[in-house]
Amino acid sequence: MATAYGSDAVLERMMTLHPKVIDLTLDRVHRLLGLLGNPERAIPPGIHIAGTNGKGSTQAMIRAGLEAGGSRVHAYTSPHLARFHERIRLAGELISEPALTTLLDECVAKNGADEITFFEITTCAAFLAFARTPADWTLLEVGLGGRLDATNVIEPALSIITPVSLDHQAFLGDTVGAIAGEKAGIIKRGVPCIVGPQTDEGLAVIEARAERLGAPLLVYGQHWHVWEENGRMLYQDERGLLDLPLPNLPGPHQIQNAGAAITALRHLGRDEAAVEAAVTRAEWPARMQRLRRGPLVDSAPSVELWLDGGHNPAGGEAVAATLARMPERETHVICGMLNTKDVTGYMVPLAPHVTRLHAVTIPGEKNTLPADETADAARAAGIDAVAAGSVAEALAAIAAATPAARVLICGSLYLAGAILRENG
Repeated sequence: MATAYGSDAVLERMMTLHPKVIDLTLDRVHRLLGLLGNPERAIPPGIHIAGTNGKGSTQAMIRAGLEAGGSRVHAYTSPHLARFHERIRLAGELISEPALTTLLDECVAKNGADEITFFEITTCAAFLAFARTPADWTLLEVGLGGRLDATNVIEPALSIITPVSLDHQAFLGDTVGAIAGEKAGIIKRGVPCIVGPQTDEGLAVIEARAERLGAPLLVYGQHWHVWEENGRMLYQDERGLLDLPLPNLPGPHQIQNAGAAITALRHLGRDEAAVEAAVTRAEWPARMQRLRRGPLVDSAPSVELWLDGGHNPAGGEAVAATLARMPERETHVICGMLNTKDVTGYMVPLAPHVTRLHAVTIPGEKNTLPADETADAARAAGIDAVAAGSVAEALAAIAAATPAARVLICGSLYLAGAILRENG
């Protein structure tokens, strides 16, 4: 049963402050931050992370590395999975319920009757919390895009752009170059920027902006390299070669994310112990996360149950690459997606690795794709598919027919959040 929090009522009020869920501009954020005394200017040194995929994993690895060296680290991420509190981490700990409620009330009172989106006002609340709590670093994950994202009001110590691919085309543009231009909007004059693997089109846009602003770049394949060899991860830059364990976050794509995190830590002068902690201690839920306990697991104890929140074609490719490296086992997918996503593009890479897809409607999401339409898209991608009434229903059917199956619940962070809540 979900717990009621005082902050929930304030968050619900915030949803009514602007008619659009997404309305990219910085005017409203600057206005409210000014009324709050510009807390964004008082936060600990910031590391700002944009990109299509890998932002959260990269942030989690950097945080693990910094904290292993004794640093106190603020972190801001979105969206949350089970509770809003996940978005704001103060000096290593999730924000408390009393602190969150007080901050939200303060922001609502200062904003008054003026329009502001939910993400904008909650980002202002995060800046307020970061400015008032002592720490050594602030890690900020972009919500959407970069140039006009509410987090893009800071002057960071370091910027990072993870791989850029097609997603959110309605807001960011319909080419990789256009989307890369939005992501590159976080690059600030003279501030170093770490760049993960990119297409030639995307990299050209990023390099052009960095050159205009005199921002030094540390680019994958030029200034740093990372690869897997003999069950280890090797990293090399101008300072030398590191021989490290594979990332504890599963999937070959995490090697590239780890490379960006290591580059950041090396740039900040951290030692090899911090680098190894980044690789081995990071925690990031719903990114090929093995579920080992909880009501869902108990309902099908013989099934190997996994959860992933990837939702675009690049996310589908990452999941497929992870499945390809796992021990051979009959694999079923329980999938729910939003109608704003490239559903077929997500599913095509999965087809060779999946026995059957069980489509579900994401509970409580107005933009969910109906289960029947998700199943149709899976069939179009070459996957045998059926519609199910719920995740629990699909899981029960799979466990009854194939007790030793591997089951992956995937397709949306919103579905992943629902699962984490349901599974306690």
